[in-house]
Amino acid sequence: MTTRKTLALNPEAATAETPALKKKGRGWEISEKRLDALHEQARELRRHSSEAHKALAAKFAAADMGRYTFKRFAVVGSAIVDFNCHNLGLALAIDEEGQNDALAKRRDKSLEAVGIKVMRIAAADILNDMDEVLKRLTITMRERIAERKEAARAHKAANPKQTYSRPKPRGQDRDDNPKPRSRT
Repeated sequence: MTTRKTLALNPEAATAETPALKKKGRGWEISEKRLDALHEQARELRRHSSEAHKALAAKFAAADMGRYTFKRFAVVGSAIVDFNCHNLGLALAIDEEGQNDALAKRRDKSLEAVGIKVMRIAAADILNDMDEVLKRLTITMRERIAERKEAARAHKAANPKQTYSRPKPRGQDRDDNPKPRSRT
């Protein structure tokens, strides 16, 4: 019988050189307990939504916006936003009657500090004039898309040696001819 060779790492050296992985919080430095509480609070908010939230969510569900989808009561960092479009870095905040404006402004400022644009919408506007709200949202989304494209162009111009190629779709080879699939 032969003995197997195995690779053994020194556990002290491995932990000293590499930082600990952040399993939760996605780099926001949030404790697991706080993040779990935020997610539970977001679940409760989704269960007990206001009429304005329900109306806007119904419009988003019926619309085909491609890759720009909005998630209701999303946890972003240490805040819960009413609607979040991750691909655009855009958060929608619905202003309800009797809401603490100072807390909302502080949350908006912290989100904008990390590159997330916050669009505030009054709940009464959603319920009374949904078409105007959707027009404003469309304009904001187009501006945000243009900002993102300009930032990508600037990054590409500043880093000419850096390349990125999109992965090929399944079933296609390098010269873009689809591979025939065998039926076995």
